[in-house]
Amino acid sequence: MDFIYILLGLCIGIFSGFFGIGGGFILTPVLILFGIPPLSAIGTSLMYSIGTSISGVAAHLRFKNIIWKVALVLGAAGIIATQVAHPLVVWLDKNGYDDTVIPGFYILLLGYFALSLLYKQSKQKTNTKSDVYSFSWPKAIFIGFTGGFISTTLGVGGGFVMVPLLISIMNFHSRKAVGTSLVSVFLIVTAGFITYASSTQLEYKLGILLILGALVGTQIGAKLTTIYSNDQIQKYLGALYITILTSVILKLFNFDKAGLAVISVYVLTMLILFLKEMITRTKRKTSTS
Repeated sequence: MDFIYILLGLCIGIFSGFFGIGGGFILTPVLILFGIPPLSAIGTSLMYSIGTSISGVAAHLRFKNIIWKVALVLGAAGIIATQVAHPLVVWLDKNGYDDTVIPGFYILLLGYFALSLLYKQSKQKTNTKSDVYSFSWPKAIFIGFTGGFISTTLGVGGGFVMVPLLISIMNFHSRKAVGTSLVSVFLIVTAGFITYASSTQLEYKLGILLILGALVGTQIGAKLTTIYSNDQIQKYLGALYITILTSVILKLFNFDKAGLAVISVYVLTMLILFLKEMITRTKRKTSTS
């Protein structure tokens, strides 16, 4: 079983490095589907997201995909939000609402961001996008606070919220949004994890096994962002949101295995596409050298 968790960490790590998410966005519902209690799944996912974000930041730093000013503002606002959100999550757990409210919150967010990303992509096809992002303190604080609040509430890195918001609100290109998001994700999930670790029993061994796989996976994912276009990254991210949305809805209706199968199909499809593209690129380089 340990090998399966390492492999799971590797696969999610690839998506973390590619999409700029901490990984908990995918991992939390998967752990819940595996039968781990929601509060423990959230804390364990935050632990995992620390590892993926550190590895992802190191990779994106090499590709110059990080805008530090924005990342630090997002992170600071997000840390404040984690402390606001934690009492709410504890209250939900004590009153038995965590099994319905948390998945319901997921459904609303996933649906909104899937539609906004796909709409943004279709709109860009008829407009030439500026290479200069539009920085705004209120916008950056709003995005960071939203990411931090959702991070602690759902046990995610917050990147799955911040990446589409950076693209739609602050005019970021996908690669810059991914790299910048990972820096703020690290700050946010570290604060969230410390808060959870002090009050909740976490699966530390499971978290370590997942991180071992993630250390390799995030490097692969970051490299893949140099292969795909910004439009392709947005399209695949929108498809990911729809996939997780479907799985969470199935979970609510007690179709746990069907939900896990939906996620597995998406992950395997994307991994095959990634592998195929890398092989094609390698062949091209070999033939031209």
